[in-house]
Amino acid sequence: MGMKQNSTLHRFLLVLLSVVLLSIGWLGATGLTLLFALVPLMIISENLSDSTRDWWRMCGWGALTFLLWSAATIWWVWIATPIGPITAGIVGTFYNLCALMAYHYTSKRAPRALAYTLLVSIWLATEWAYNSADVMTFPWLLLGHGFSNDTWAVQWYEYTGIFGGTLWVLASNVAIFEILRSRTTEAKVRAALIVFVPIVVSAVLLMCYTPSGRTTQISVIQPNVPCYEDERITAGKMDPTEDVVELMSEVPASSTFVIMPESALAYFPRIGSVEESSLPYYASILQYIQGDSHPNTKLITGASTRIRYGEAKATDTAHYYEGYGWYDQFNSALLINSDGQTESIYHKGKLVIGVEAVPLKSFFDTFEVDLGGVSGQLGWGREHTLFTNSGVKIGPSICYEGIYGGYFSGFAREGAEVMAIVSNDGWWGNTPGHKRLFDFCRLRAIETRRAIARSANTGISGFISPTGETIGERLLWDDEGVLTEELELRTEKTIYTLYGDWIARIATYIAVLSLLYYIAYRTRKRNHLVD
Repeated sequence: MGMKQNSTLHRFLLVLLSVVLLSIGWLGATGLTLLFALVPLMIISENLSDSTRDWWRMCGWGALTFLLWSAATIWWVWIATPIGPITAGIVGTFYNLCALMAYHYTSKRAPRALAYTLLVSIWLATEWAYNSADVMTFPWLLLGHGFSNDTWAVQWYEYTGIFGGTLWVLASNVAIFEILRSRTTEAKVRAALIVFVPIVVSAVLLMCYTPSGRTTQISVIQPNVPCYEDERITAGKMDPTEDVVELMSEVPASSTFVIMPESALAYFPRIGSVEESSLPYYASILQYIQGDSHPNTKLITGASTRIRYGEAKATDTAHYYEGYGWYDQFNSALLINSDGQTESIYHKGKLVIGVEAVPLKSFFDTFEVDLGGVSGQLGWGREHTLFTNSGVKIGPSICYEGIYGGYFSGFAREGAEVMAIVSNDGWWGNTPGHKRLFDFCRLRAIETRRAIARSANTGISGFISPTGETIGERLLWDDEGVLTEELELRTEKTIYTLYGDWIARIATYIAVLSLLYYIAYRTRKRNHLVD
């Protein structure tokens, strides 16, 4: 291996190097440093023994690395919910340690190839578990998300999704570490192929991309209404109705859809949270917002809605209010026509942990607290509802759903030709949070090959092409305005849209088989059946 790194200082410096290389992609720069970001940890592991004491040492160094990585990249969640980054850091670190420690343990006791296989497969399996959970989930730091500023290099996400990116990262780290370990020409060639072939494939896909030739005009509004009430009072925006009506007047009458942000209607005092059965009664207000100058334009807007069940508790997430009965509160998107009538409703299906989804709610109902604008447990949306106007089908995704590739692709699977994302990024202030949330949407565009129109309350509003490139201007933090673009419509379904996280599912099977193989190997070794 060359020079030993035995001192505590050397190991600490390797940890810091790994943290920097892991974090860069989430701080606005390239994610290509991920391709060798785990090598420092593998060096630490290589120079520790197979003793129990050194196992715990490796666990400590790994935990320190992953906790610092979390602190460097998701600290901003603290602004909305202090417990958020702490919980996410601990849970994410646990998942990452599962793979790292399985690698460390087996690399001392079994063939090197098996240790590498366990590192890759268990890491993918635990990422998938973290991504797929209903409540205990915050997949911000999945390795494949680190390339959100390198869309030119990951056009093959249309086949693999972000788990293909995670696989690329892990395979590259193993290959580069093998160069340091063996220093053979074969190892160098193998590493070069693993690192550069995906980039070449991506370049070819980008050059061969053919637009569909079909477009539709979409407008997005960014009203810049502060999230917190004291900030709205200071900004004089307790009632933003007139401001939104003025912005709506800037929307071309030729737009098929105009999009307002998540929870937009909740900021209008005359609307607030709307009971679904009473939506028709709000027609005049909604028509006033939309105006009479857009007869062929339909409005997509975020809203807080309720379904009332009466005296029967219809769902596990239902709340009870004396004199009102059982009800569910939803984070929703509405499709409103030029008459002010609500034609369709979509309920958010991926809820933010702690803010919209309370872990173990059935056991800890008394812990429902306000953690950033929404109190307690919201109802779960279970269908990928599409909105339609003039024959154009659009998928209305809401905010946090933009970091879940498998869920997001469900809209394209149902037939969406273009995507809308309504978001409210103001909870975290002017931090990297809203920037990465927009960038992750660029990966969703590649995975589904769908153009995206994104409307944020404040943060970043704009348009993304099916190749993940931003189109035209963007409205940035604290901006107020309207943007309009012609967006490409596509109907074909990508491999990822059809089959979802197939790489992660296969990796999970491989992880189980590899663990079984290791048990069989150790049993045979104890019986002197293998060397």
